[in-house]
Amino acid sequence: MQSDTFKKFEPHLASNKLPSPCFVVDEFAIERNLKVLAYVQERSGAKILAALKAFSLWHLAPQISRSLSGICASGYHEARLGFEEYTNKGENGEVHVFSTAFSDKEFNASLPIAHHMVFNSFSQWDKFKSQCLAYKDTANNNLQLGLRINPEHSEGTTPLYDPCAAGSRLGIPASEFIAYHKKGNNLDGVTGLHFHTLCEQGLAPLKRTLAVIEEKFAAYLPQMQWVNFGGGHHISAPEYDVEGLITLIKNFAKKYNVQVYLEPGEAIAIRAGVLMSEVLDVTNTDRPQVILDTSATCHMPDTLEMPYRADIFYSSGGQLHKAGLAGEKKYTYRLGGMTCLAGDVMGDYSFDTPLTVGDRLLFDDMAHYTMVKTTTFNGIQLPAIVLWNSDTDKINVVREFNYDDFKTRLS
Repeated sequence: MQSDTFKKFEPHLASNKLPSPCFVVDEFAIERNLKVLAYVQERSGAKILAALKAFSLWHLAPQISRSLSGICASGYHEARLGFEEYTNKGENGEVHVFSTAFSDKEFNASLPIAHHMVFNSFSQWDKFKSQCLAYKDTANNNLQLGLRINPEHSEGTTPLYDPCAAGSRLGIPASEFIAYHKKGNNLDGVTGLHFHTLCEQGLAPLKRTLAVIEEKFAAYLPQMQWVNFGGGHHISAPEYDVEGLITLIKNFAKKYNVQVYLEPGEAIAIRAGVLMSEVLDVTNTDRPQVILDTSATCHMPDTLEMPYRADIFYSSGGQLHKAGLAGEKKYTYRLGGMTCLAGDVMGDYSFDTPLTVGDRLLFDDMAHYTMVKTTTFNGIQLPAIVLWNSDTDKINVVREFNYDDFKTRLS
């Protein structure tokens, strides 16, 4: 579906009028995803939050805010962005803040702008509990306080991205709840639980996770007012069982009398963006090599960290074609980035026609967990940000980056 959408973009790709490299995000595709999420909200009664850690293109904040119930943040800076740009300073949506560990400075800055504060450990909860409760009394607001739990149930296949992998620092296991109570403590003041186990997954892994949580945390769920199912739900993917999710949420909410939250990130932006890059050099070593004006390590690090192979589309003969595996098509190249890192390589791809300097390639599905992770390693220029509407064909170059963006982040 992504390639079908971006076939409409081919004339712009061939014109070379857009800056390269650049992220191109399709507003129409974002709206398509948001409609699915809004439908789930309406039918299930859940509140869906935009996870800014995955996609924080705040130029689209008004569009996102019209459909969702707020944002979730992994620290103060994301919380402030959500507060200022997505929720009209908390008037039109909720701001949920979680951190693996709050510093005093970040906690004090986050507290006045948060609707939910979620703690990663009992030690953090004990440290900030009295301050939270005093703030609730003084400000006379409905601040909700929660704990992140670790069900110790892995659904991910890559340890780097698995919050429940052995040795994980994320969340409180059930054994720690038991130990906490044995010390004479209770959960007074805690109004909800948060968990996160998924990574771009469907409904079945969520069902298995909930079964484990209901078993391990059975003593605590009836005490709660809300439960946050976290992120990683591929709700807007074509194959996702949306109706099954709605039923699951409704049943869980009714059983425990809680408000259910979900905080997808990639579901907002999947199949909605590409990274466009230009060929700078074509050469030979022990194989044909292409150097692009982008970088795997700087601009799409998940391709190295996951790792995974991105689909690539290219223009030939006035049509957009998909690159193949090595040897699948007539011309095979190793595609590499501009940095000095030896492993800055996107992979071996094949094409129907030879690549030449100036050709442009589209790396597919590069909106979520890509734009937020870019770096300026080696002084490589950050990709420009372009909004495109595949329905109206309107293009807006939102932001271009330069030397000052590199210099001002250093000292």
